[in-house]
Order: sequence, then C-alpha cells, then structure tokens
Amino acid sequence: MRTRKIGTTDIEASVIALGAWAIGGGTWWGESDDDESVRAIQASIDAGVSLIDTAPVYGWGRSEEVVGQAIKGRRDKVVLATKCGLWWHDEQGPLFFELEGYTVRRCLRPGTIRREVEDSLRRLGTDYIDLYQTHWQSPEPENDPVAETMECLLQLKEEGKIRAIGASNIEVAQIEEYRKLGVLDAIQPRYSMLDRQIEEALLPFCRENDISSLVYSPLEQGLLTGKITMDQTFSPGEYRNNLPWLQPLNRQKVLKMLEGWSGLTGKYDCTLAQLVIAWTVEQPGITFALCGARKEEHSIENAAAGDIVLDVEDLVNLRGEVESLGEPL
Repeated sequence: MRTRKIGTTDIEASVIALGAWAIGGGTWWGESDDDESVRAIQASIDAGVSLIDTAPVYGWGRSEEVVGQAIKGRRDKVVLATKCGLWWHDEQGPLFFELEGYTVRRCLRPGTIRREVEDSLRRLGTDYIDLYQTHWQSPEPENDPVAETMECLLQLKEEGKIRAIGASNIEVAQIEEYRKLGVLDAIQPRYSMLDRQIEEALLPFCRENDISSLVYSPLEQGLLTGKITMDQTFSPGEYRNNLPWLQPLNRQKVLKMLEGWSGLTGKYDCTLAQLVIAWTVEQPGITFALCGARKEEHSIENAAAGDIVLDVEDLVNLRGEVESLGEPL
C-alpha cells in the first residue's frame, strides 16, 4: 500500500482510507451489523489501510464506538481522523438538519469543541486523535469566528490531544481564514469522477500550500462500482435518493460508460471499483481516497486499489470519457 504525508506533518497514511460514515447505520444507511463492521475495519488494517475517518454524527457516536472496538490493541497501526462541529446536545448554533429525533446544529465554538473532543477520545478508546477536522463550516461566521475555532484547535494540539488540524466541506476563502492563525494540514471535500467541481479552485490552492485532501464519495455512493443496476431502489430517507447521478436517466448513462471499461479491468486484473479508486488517487491534488466498507470483502477489495498504478494514457482516456457525460440531467 502506498502512503503519503498529511500536509506538512510527519504523519504517513495509506492512500486508500476507510470511511466509517455508513458504519453508523440509521436512516441514511440502513441496518448495520456492528460485529461485521468490526471485522471489516480489521480486514482493512490487515490489508494495509492505516487511515480511518469517522465523526460523532455518524450514528450519534456509534461509528466512533465501533471504530474504537476494532482498533483496540492496534492503535499503533492506525491514523485516526474524526471531526467536530455538528452539535445536537443543546441549542447552540444555527439549525442544520433534523434526523431520527435529533436536532443538529452547526457549532464550532470552543466550549462545544472541547466537549466533542473528549467524547470522541472516550468512544475511540484513545488519548489522541491524529487528524481533527471541523465537519461543516459555520454559516454565521460573525457569531462563530474562525479565529476562536482555530485558537481552540491549536490549544488541543499543544495539549497533545490532536496531532493535525483539518477542515471538511470548505472553500478557499475559509481556508485562508484558518491559515491566518496557524497551519491547516488537510481538507475533506466531496469528489468523484462524476463530481469534479473542486478541481477548479480548491485543489490547485491546496497543492500550492501543502494541504492534503481526503476526498469522500469517490465511488459516488456505489454507482461507480457497477453493482447498482437500473432495477435497484433505495429506502425512503436513504441518502442516495438525493444524488443526481443515481436518478434513472443519469444512472443509465453511467452504467453504459462502465460497461466499456472491461478492457481496462482485464488489463489491470481489477474490479471497476478498484479502477475508479486507482484513477482517483492519481488526480492532481488528491492525496487520499475515503472508501466506505461494512463487509470484509469490500475492505479487501478497496485496499487492493492502492497497489494499482494506471498508465498515463489510461488516466487521460478515462477522464475524457467521464467528461463526455456532461452534467447530470
């Protein structure tokens, strides 16, 4: 498994990371078997994946707890990333969404961050977090100043509770606000072959400033594995119902494109998912690809993509094909 450094730190992590959002289960992802998830996490580690990303809001702490169970006795083999800023314990912060009886607000105030980091440390069963990320940025910065947020994060770093600071779902102007006060080593944006918006400004800025990117949804919630057919439907409330590329007309276009890649999967002796992941981590500015897995076989399949190096000609041709799809209808 290839590794890369997180930002300007000396923290080395695998290019393929395990994203633990679905492990939290619930309305967004349906039933999740914790024992099976533990086995999937451990299989990832055994296959060379060292970077694991989770968050408190994934299952209201459940994802972090499951990750904590899985890494018990293996902490030295893991680079742990989690988040703060989605708050449901009181009425601090503007409303973000309501789900499963919880009212979630965006809040990046020092008091809430302090509580969140302690809760995460307890659930994960560790005394430090390698990469601590703000999950969503405040829509009311005048009431939730980045300066106060960053000052708190820098204090946590000095105290040894976190090793590096990151920010998810962020824009260039917001990154610049963080950087006025200290080092921001990583960002976590959405990115896939089908959703390349961050290539315009965000990724070039990060490349120029030694900021790593951990991209989520590189398989477009399973669509780019080729395993989601035209017949598949999703339960009411499931997250994938909201994705444009999974709507029937768009899905049909993507599946037709994927059918044409059998020659490449044969050439590299890989699955479609592995081909897509391998392409993703070779794109300029992409440091790590976060791939979800709740089953051992999926963990092993994803991890193997970290050993595939695509020829330049194939990288270019694949980009040409996805760009020819245009925007989703």
